[in-house]
Amino acid sequence: MKTKFANRRSWRAKLAKPQEPRLVAVSPKMSRLGHGTMLILTPILINDLIRDIPKGKLATVSELRRKLAADFKADVTCPLTTGIFVRIAGEAAEEDREKGRKRITPYWRVVKDDGTFNPKLPGGVAHQTRILKAEGFEVSTSGKNPRLRNFEDRLIQFK
Repeated sequence: MKTKFANRRSWRAKLAKPQEPRLVAVSPKMSRLGHGTMLILTPILINDLIRDIPKGKLATVSELRRKLAADFKADVTCPLTTGIFVRIAGEAAEEDREKGRKRITPYWRVVKDDGTFNPKLPGGVAHQTRILKAEGFEVSTSGKNPRLRNFEDRLIQFK
C-alpha cells in the first residue's frame, strides 16, 4: 500500500536543492525579530556551518543565526527557515548514516539557548540526549524536558 508520502524527495535532495540566500526587508509584522534586513538562508548554508562544530562543543540556534546574519551583512536571520533547515541537515545526515557514511553532519550538537533539545530532530529528544551523553555532556532529566547542565563553557562562537 502506498502512502501519501511515497513520492517525497529524500532529505539529501532537499539539502542539495539549488537555491540562493536572499536578503529581504523585515516587515512590520515581524518587527519583533528586529529591524532592517533579514536573511532567508539555504539548507546547505546551515549544514556547512553545523559541520564546523567540533566534537565536545555545541552551538545554539541563535549562534547559527547570528553568524549567518553577520556573514551576509543582514540584521537578522529568519528563525523559521533556520529551524526547518537544521532539521533538513539532521535528516540528511541520518540518511547518510544509513548508507554507511562515517562522517556525517553533527546536528545533535545544535541546542536551544537554554540547553534543551529540539524534538523535531531525527530520533527526537531521546536520541539527541543519548548521543550528547556519549560525547561527555551532562544531561539533567529532572523536570519536564531533559536539558544540558554546565554546558555554557562548551558553546562555540563562530568568528
